[in-house]
Amino acid sequence: MLFEDFDLDPRLLDSLKAMGHLSPTTVQQQTLPMAMEQRDILAKAPTGTGKTASFLLPALQHLIDFPRRFNGQARILILTPTRELASQIHRYASHLATDLDLDIGIITGGVPYGPQEEQLEENIDLLIATPGRLMEYLDKGQFEATEVEMLIIDEAGRMLDMGFSSVVETIAIEAQGRKQNMLFSATLEGSGVARFAHVLLEDPVTIDVDSPRSEKAKIHQWIHLADNNAHKFALLCNLLQQESVKRTIVFVKTREVVASLEGLLLKAGIPCAFLRGDMEQKKRFQALSKFSKGDVNILLATDVAARGIDIDGITHVINFDMPRSADAYVHRIGRTARAGAKGTAISLVEAHDMRIVSKIERYIEQPLKRRFIDGLRPTHKEAKVPGKKKDKNKSAAKKSKKPKKKKK
Repeated sequence: MLFEDFDLDPRLLDSLKAMGHLSPTTVQQQTLPMAMEQRDILAKAPTGTGKTASFLLPALQHLIDFPRRFNGQARILILTPTRELASQIHRYASHLATDLDLDIGIITGGVPYGPQEEQLEENIDLLIATPGRLMEYLDKGQFEATEVEMLIIDEAGRMLDMGFSSVVETIAIEAQGRKQNMLFSATLEGSGVARFAHVLLEDPVTIDVDSPRSEKAKIHQWIHLADNNAHKFALLCNLLQQESVKRTIVFVKTREVVASLEGLLLKAGIPCAFLRGDMEQKKRFQALSKFSKGDVNILLATDVAARGIDIDGITHVINFDMPRSADAYVHRIGRTARAGAKGTAISLVEAHDMRIVSKIERYIEQPLKRRFIDGLRPTHKEAKVPGKKKDKNKSAAKKSKKPKKKKK
């Protein structure tokens, strides 16, 4: 299947070709026909499956098919949980709309108010925004949602995790004239997303797309067993200095570990950039810019700080600290193997991490290979995951219920 098979404007097809996108991904194949019929969409689409084009192409086609008669505020509103993700969607939308006479705006927190207020006074066809900052303008009367025809919620699960559900619902209520809604989430599990969808969507088409096996196979995954933190750091340095390890994200648990690890790597002569949750927006963009341009090839980040990173050409993801959940692991490793490329995910595992390793293996339905580096082999055997403890009281109760044998 090709993008030409959909009823897309030739200018959009030209933009897709210029960006090297010739054939639609699975989620695009399933979403585009329904979205272009103005159906509400509820889609499970993991990171790296091409979901951004799934909602941007129908949105831009709608603006082409039904041109604006008078200047005004947003006709298409895309809400996303983080400013980094909003920035990436804005860039992608701008590339797709290169030959279209459309005004595309962006509203996020962490940046000055002045330019955004000026933007809201001008014409906007498509607006990408984070809920918190947009709500501020809604409260001040500087933004009105009455002209919104299409509402798109990206990363709904993370939106809920960050506590934005009531804000998004308020914005949706203000956008009473909307004709179509789309909600995308990395997972549809749990009552939170289901309730969110029930409030926002009307008779939606449900699209459930897992990363196809061909995409999963492009990520080579293995673990290195570590005796302790010092051993783990030695393994990390060895890996980062290997010739095949190019552009790499190193994930850690806390911003304190980010700070200490950056210092240790610099002492070891390994330059890196870092993202921490408490960074100013300007410094965050500077760090991402250095990494994306190749000024440094290593980025240290926590899960919170790395939300929204979508940079092509990441060859490796290294879990210096294991994540707290299996789905967080899948989200991390999805930063590599983008745009048809292959990638590698390596986890450095101490004894206390074996429980989450076991959960991850069950979740991804495949074992993680154990590998070793000569000179850095662990001295301890792999820790065994303890089984469930038997309830002694239940066992005693069962024994007491057993019928006594009759004496002959």
